[in-house]
Amino acid sequence: MKLLAPAVVSITLSVATLSALAMTDADFYGEATQPAAASRTIVIGPNSRWVNVDQGEIVKFVVNGQEFAWHFDGTLLTINLKQIAPPGAIARDVPVHIAPSRAAPSGG
Repeated sequence: MKLLAPAVVSITLSVATLSALAMTDADFYGEATQPAAASRTIVIGPNSRWVNVDQGEIVKFVVNGQEFAWHFDGTLLTINLKQIAPPGAIARDVPVHIAPSRAAPSGG
């Protein structure tokens, strides 16, 4: 029994640490923000096939008369605009390609 108690405590602490470090959707995708914070505006029309943005950039999107802004500070390098747009704003897939930040340290 004396050996079991430390093992249980160790496992409990490990699980608590892992859950505290779990990544959220915002960690992957970035997060919605106010349109006034945007550094540029992209209008998505019927012929828009993809969008290019920079990591860390705040972009205001205008889609079918609706506007929303997104801060691209997540870890993913490609996301679907439909996933981050307000419900009903866009019905089709439009890939958003996120260029890694130039300020990020290079490997070596």
